[in-house]
Amino acid sequence: MSNKTIATFFAVIASVFSPTTATQAEDYALVNGKIFNGVENQILENQTVFISDGKISEIAKASSAIGNNYTVIDLEGNYLMPGMFDVHTHLNTLAQARRALVSGVTTIRSASVKAFEDVALRELVRSGAVAGPDVVATGVYVTPKLGDTILADPRLAVLADGVNTDDELRTLVQVNIDRGADAIKTRGTERAGLSTTDPRQPVYTERQLRVVVEEAARHNVPVLVHAHGDEGGKAAVKAGARSIEHGTYLSDETLALMKERGTWLVPTYVTMNEMNEEQYDHVLRLRGKHMVPQLERVIRSAHKIGVKFATGADNYYDNKSTNRISVEVENFVRLGMSNFEALQTATVSSADLLGLSAVTSQITEGYEADMIVVPANPLENIEALQDVLMVISNGQIALKRIPFGVSE
Repeated sequence: MSNKTIATFFAVIASVFSPTTATQAEDYALVNGKIFNGVENQILENQTVFISDGKISEIAKASSAIGNNYTVIDLEGNYLMPGMFDVHTHLNTLAQARRALVSGVTTIRSASVKAFEDVALRELVRSGAVAGPDVVATGVYVTPKLGDTILADPRLAVLADGVNTDDELRTLVQVNIDRGADAIKTRGTERAGLSTTDPRQPVYTERQLRVVVEEAARHNVPVLVHAHGDEGGKAAVKAGARSIEHGTYLSDETLALMKERGTWLVPTYVTMNEMNEEQYDHVLRLRGKHMVPQLERVIRSAHKIGVKFATGADNYYDNKSTNRISVEVENFVRLGMSNFEALQTATVSSADLLGLSAVTSQITEGYEADMIVVPANPLENIEALQDVLMVISNGQIALKRIPFGVSE
């Protein structure tokens, strides 16, 4: 199914079913709020933010006249900031997307799903059928054994015995792109979350990873690479990966190479730290006790030399896990970033990684109206991100918990 056919299909769906997770888009004037715009290390006061056609149409002085066509929303002195990004998630249902959205995440990049659910969600959001989050889709994982993922597309039948040769790697990349993937995910090392695998063990070689990167590049599509171990991580950087996901055991030499080549780091600290919790078996809990300090070292070292960071929670947004981008940002502060730096990892920096820095991530005229409201100044109190009071995504109100007062 071509991208045009997919878009047409979901436009028809949107015309039949009205949104159930958001109010219909209209023009708004946001008043009486304090603004962190994402690009300045300060709070802007006495401003009114106007939203029209899903975008920030104007930012004016609070005294400016407000036309009758605007619905006025009183932010009651709370803090308005850009919506956050989760650039490493495996959510694949509408309920999970909703949980991400109400946590303050207005843009995601999937890190592989089983059957192109991310492509479908992207089109639903674009059509206005749901408020968001906006989706950068990666389709299915480029990994040696597809398992049940082989059911995602009949053309994958030829990969039943594995995905290892150059032709097999190219085929899987091509199917992903044909199905509408915006990025490709592959692996440099084994998983951390299985007690039967060692996360330091390399999987694809530098040459194999380069085949994936070069095939994706023919379609102007970037590649993210799962890599815990240093050997696999370094191979991914040399092969031309756009970002390294996790990076638990990266050496200073590999971090320096990432800095030199502009390779991004997506540490997914919150999911590594979750291995220490009781629901995991004893092997993984012991592994977590070793991996978390290693990853903390990598985060501190990478930050010190200026490696670029983006935020990913690496979860499904189910109703049990508390892995959220707000928690990732809070941990970045604990590990040495300033509040401003950490906030930017979840907004303008993540947008830069995804090639969306001219579209969203800032409270700036002309940008998409992807914004959240929190109860305290995030430049001083990073924990404010845990209490999202309002979410606006693509100009639609997806969550509104204010005012707190009881109306007559």
